[in-house]
Amino acid sequence: MSASDDAERAGTAHHQAPDDGRTVLDQHDISRALTRITHEILERNRDSAGLVLLGIPTRGVHLARRIAQRMSEVEQRTITAGALDITMYRDDLRLKPARALEHTEIPDDIDGKVVVLIDDVLFSGRTIRAALDALTELGRPKAVQLAVLIDRGHRELPIRADFVGKNLPTSLVEKVKVRLTESDEIDSVSITGPASTGGAGA
Repeated sequence: MSASDDAERAGTAHHQAPDDGRTVLDQHDISRALTRITHEILERNRDSAGLVLLGIPTRGVHLARRIAQRMSEVEQRTITAGALDITMYRDDLRLKPARALEHTEIPDDIDGKVVVLIDDVLFSGRTIRAALDALTELGRPKAVQLAVLIDRGHRELPIRADFVGKNLPTSLVEKVKVRLTESDEIDSVSITGPASTGGAGA
């Protein structure tokens, strides 16, 4: 094991708390998953100029930017990613504490384009339904596709991801926690239980 590997593992141990549960993806796993998702998106959509990448805050935006960077390297041109705030479109506003409004940033006109929504965890499908509602206020895309790092199942709505980093079977009492360096100082996906109200999941 190299010195850099030792340092990386030491850093991971430093940032993880005892109740972080079982780690199912580490930094390298996440990187490989995003690289694969990037190539799958490009293979399905030959005209990358017709793509608009929109991340769902918070961690979906980080993932969208990483995918955009990988696409830029493959396509040899700059591809940017935006952010889609869905706060006012959620159907659980009455059940959860008020959330601060996020920033919506659309890098290009979405009319006639293929919009790829990007999020960290797909769960009930309600977050994605809210994202689709928000999109209708912004324009009329040619198609909407969905990319997620984790699909944990337990859908409540007929929503399916087109691109998945990892299918992760879980029970309803478990919680999937995604950490990304941009917001959490570490890249990891872990499972803990029992789930707490408001856990990660769309």
